Amino acid sequence: MISRGKVLGGSSSLYAMLHVRGNRRDFDHWNYLGNEGWSYEDVLPYFKKSEHFEGGDPAVRGTGGPLNVMPCPNPTPYARAFTHAAVELGYDGPDWDYNGARQEEGAGLYQVNITREGKRCSTAVAFLKPILGRSSLTVRTSVLASRVLVERNRAVGVEYIQNGKTIRVEAAREIILCAGAFDSPRLLMRSGIGPADQLRKLGIAVVADLHGVGQNLQDHLLLPVVYRSKQDVPPPTFIAEAGLFVRTRPGLSAAAPDLQYHFSGGIPAFIPPDYPVQGPTFFFVPILVKPQSRGCVALRSPRPEDPPRIQPNYLQCETDARVLLHGIQLARELAATRAFAELNAGEAAPGLPKCEEELLDYIRGHASTVWHPVGTCKMGHDAEAVVDPQLRVHGLQGLRVADASVMPTIVSGNTNAACILIGEKVADLILNAHSTCEPDAISQSSPGKTRSLA
Repeated sequence: MISRGKVLGGSSSLYAMLHVRGNRRDFDHWNYLGNEGWSYEDVLPYFKKSEHFEGGDPAVRGTGGPLNVMPCPNPTPYARAFTHAAVELGYDGPDWDYNGARQEEGAGLYQVNITREGKRCSTAVAFLKPILGRSSLTVRTSVLASRVLVERNRAVGVEYIQNGKTIRVEAAREIILCAGAFDSPRLLMRSGIGPADQLRKLGIAVVADLHGVGQNLQDHLLLPVVYRSKQDVPPPTFIAEAGLFVRTRPGLSAAAPDLQYHFSGGIPAFIPPDYPVQGPTFFFVPILVKPQSRGCVALRSPRPEDPPRIQPNYLQCETDARVLLHGIQLARELAATRAFAELNAGEAAPGLPKCEEELLDYIRGHASTVWHPVGTCKMGHDAEAVVDPQLRVHGLQGLRVADASVMPTIVSGNTNAACILIGEKVADLILNAHSTCEPDAISQSSPGKTRSLA
């Protein structure tokens, strides 16, 4: 998380990955858009396969997977007050499983990816580290992937730069691009795959004219709502201890939540620099999770070392700002409950009284990214689609994209678990393609070692 360029975290708190799958309607909507095989019922087995979560409903939660998931340990009294405040307002809780059978209108402690030893359980720890000794796996670090090599509409290899030298790796079967919502489109465009007019202006030969590469950028936005505390606030173990998922408008019963909360106490970096606050504080952090604004990613130059141009277009759609406006109003209702009566010493930011336009100004000036960019190589069949439901790049053979960039719409919550789902899903898609010898998924070259670069 960042706020005005500052990393949020600091102190003694641990920034662990929150384990949030998203809402079942997110995936049903993907399927509705023509991405067969991506409905909630289709992807639920992959969520269960990857996780080890004890005490959940076995119909929807998994045990025995490599990714250890547990509720936030040692929650502060402030986190408990938050979940009880939500119950006072009529939401489910206080120990609601938001990754369970229903993923909206409830509050509970966040679930986090940490090992039994209390260390961060990243995907590298859970999935990669246990298999580093396999002879079929080669991991290259401190390298810069520069482009995908394409011959006669087939991806045949990858170039990367290491110590100033350009090295070519040939693919025996397929190339799986997993560089994220910023670098996956950048690598495709550097390889001649993307909007033809933009590529030609940079002197890049067009391999596949795909207008959607780099389009459809979506991200989550957070907004700090700061309260002074009557008591000293113990430092939390995690930056976000508890959460709430709600809908902000009537008539959305068939839609996923558009507002999520992170709740935390005692994290000074959440305080906006232009709102100096002395003494202990706690924070309601409403998050816009279903933005209607769309941004884009484009090449800055043909040079592989140059970062892409990123235009997020945050809050371009007025509806997005009004979701966060609702977030401020609901935070005030939560703070006014009996659960916070012995803790709440008054709102510090944005502060009272404020008219609606002043609150909107506060939103425009203080909302910041949660670092959840998605969508720039979207899955589908429309004019902006980059990959099909098997995650194969349209118009090419032997090339798939498997990361947050393929999401056609962003999920209603932190994106890490959904990215793991995509990895689990593409593994099956690849294995099934190879076992059935799909002609557009397998090279006709002789068998050999398959190497992948992330």
